[in-house]
Amino acid sequence: MASAFIALSACSKKAPEELPPAPVETARPAETAPVATTPTGPVKGSQEDFLASVAADKIYFDTDKYDVDAQDQDVLRSQAQWLAANPAAKVTVEGHADERGTRDYNLALGERRANAAKNYLASLGVDPARITTISYGKERPAALGSDEAAWAQNRRAVTVTVQ
Repeated sequence: MASAFIALSACSKKAPEELPPAPVETARPAETAPVATTPTGPVKGSQEDFLASVAADKIYFDTDKYDVDAQDQDVLRSQAQWLAANPAAKVTVEGHADERGTRDYNLALGERRANAAKNYLASLGVDPARITTISYGKERPAALGSDEAAWAQNRRAVTVTVQ
């Protein structure tokens, strides 16, 4: 108990004999508000930038076809321009098919569609090493339904940026 008393008494504070001087006010330079540096749009080279800058991120095909028509060429030209302006960007072209046909047939058709888009982009000067392709066949439909309107939306090639 004596040691507890000694320990507690050692912790008690004694008032100093002389107090320190009061703080002196010094003039401070006027503080300026920090300049906002938040971006005002999509990050350059991002998927959002890509979508905001190109005519479209997808092209559509006729039934059992994988040829790039005039309308598709315009879309792919705008994508090639974006890729030229963003030389570090890489893309993946996804090939898709509608629900009709076997799984294997639709995977092969989706691959031909993705490669057709890739080849056209390459013909416009985009380095083919910057473009990968993948086929999803009928596994990732954009529209559900078993009618021509749904099928037309599902026969497509979609270009997405890769980070």
